[in-house]
Amino acid sequence: MATPFTDTAPGGAHSIRPCWSCRGPAAGDAAFCETCGVIQPPGQEDHFARLGLERRFDLDAGTIDRAYFARQRQVHPDRFARRAPREAAIAESRSVSLNAAYQTLRDPLRRATYLLELAGHPIAGDGKTIADPELLAEVMERREALAEADSPEAVAAVAADARHERVSAEAALGAAFAAGDYPAARRHATRLRYLGRLAEEARRRSAMRAA
Repeated sequence: MATPFTDTAPGGAHSIRPCWSCRGPAAGDAAFCETCGVIQPPGQEDHFARLGLERRFDLDAGTIDRAYFARQRQVHPDRFARRAPREAAIAESRSVSLNAAYQTLRDPLRRATYLLELAGHPIAGDGKTIADPELLAEVMERREALAEADSPEAVAAVAADARHERVSAEAALGAAFAAGDYPAARRHATRLRYLGRLAEEARRRSAMRAA
C-alpha cells in the first residue's frame, strides 16, 4: 500500500470526511484512507496545501518540483489503470488537481497572483491597462527601446535587461509578501507581468530576424 500523505500545508487545520469505500474517517485532503488504503477524491484545499507547501511567495523551483513529483508518483493514473473504474477516475481527478497546483505555483507571476487572490487583494483590471503612472512610463520607455533596436545585439540587450529586472521584481515581491504589504505586492506583480511580456516580444523579434 502507498504511504499516505496529507495535502495540508504545515500547521494547517485538518478536516475529517468519511472514506467513500469503507466510510472510515479520512483526515483533511489525505490521498489515501488510513483505514483501508483506498485512494480518496481531492478536497477543497488550496494549491499550496495540495502540494504540502507553506503558503508564501518565496518558494524555490526545486522545492515545488520535489513536492509535486512525490505526490504525482503516488496518484498517477497509470498506477490505477487496472483498478476499479471509480478508483481510476479518482486518480485522474487527483492528478489533474496536482497539475493545476504545480502549474500555478511553479510560475512566479502566477504564484504571486494566486497569493493575492487568496489574501483578498486581487490585481484589479484586465491586466491590459496600467494605472500606475510610474510603471506606465517605464513600460513605454522599454517598448520604445525595443522598437528602436536595429540589430540582433540591440534586441538581445533589451531582452537581457528585462530578464534582469524580472529577477529584481521577484525579489521585491518576496519582500512585499513577507511584510504583508499587499498594495506593494500588486504593483510588483503588475511590473513582473509587463517585464515578462517585453521579454517575450524581444524573443519574437529575435526569432523573426533569424528566420
